[in-house]
Amino acid sequence: MNISELAGELSRAVADRTAITRLSDLYPALDIPTAYRVQRELRRSAGSITGWKLGLTSRAKQTQVGVDSPVYGFLPTAGALRPGAALKCHHLIQPRCEPEIVFLLGHDLEDPRTTASDVLAATTRVAVGIEVLDSRFVDYSFTTADVVADNTSAARYVVGDPVDPRGIDLRLVGVVLEHNGCVVGTAAGAASTGHPAAAVAWLARQLAAEGESVRAGQIVLSGGLTSAVPVSVGDTVVATVDRIGSVELRCA
Repeated sequence: MNISELAGELSRAVADRTAITRLSDLYPALDIPTAYRVQRELRRSAGSITGWKLGLTSRAKQTQVGVDSPVYGFLPTAGALRPGAALKCHHLIQPRCEPEIVFLLGHDLEDPRTTASDVLAATTRVAVGIEVLDSRFVDYSFTTADVVADNTSAARYVVGDPVDPRGIDLRLVGVVLEHNGCVVGTAAGAASTGHPAAAVAWLARQLAAEGESVRAGQIVLSGGLTSAVPVSVGDTVVATVDRIGSVELRCA
């Protein structure tokens, strides 16, 4: 199984804006360690990154796509959208949006025993985010190994104004996702592995095992808190997190 060839198939799907058959159907031996090697190959060709993202941290997301464990990916700088900017849907294949609690790190997280408390101590700000997913596989049908190789369906992301997290219990904050003015998802921060900081700690431990780390100045999208909503041209999505704020994304 050639890692560069697998990464190339995913890159061509992005460039062609065409969904492909999942890799695990073509290469049944694809496992999660190999999939992360494919993801690292994609990262090498992606240029700079702004940080990391967690996926499938909530029961809602795991149920939606039929998997049962978290995964992680990277955030290409090229995928960042400014608040108020429009999402160009025609640049994507099958975009979906989900709300996130975003961590802005002031200190490195490199200890393989990192805890949620360590994450909170290293966090200077938190913000509301919207992640735009865009699976490169037909109908969002994938195994855990497939989605890992596909950089956890990462495509675009927008982050709202950051706030001081002190005094905010991120487990208990309410989360609302609106699509064209209608509430389509609600959750609490605890939907992400019991606490969003616990999800980030899991990420830090996984990276440490690979000889990598979350670096000061990077951001971490701690995982979608509701099911993702499909979007198309003309749609508007708003994510709101109690005590943190809101962020809006328009689709053009």
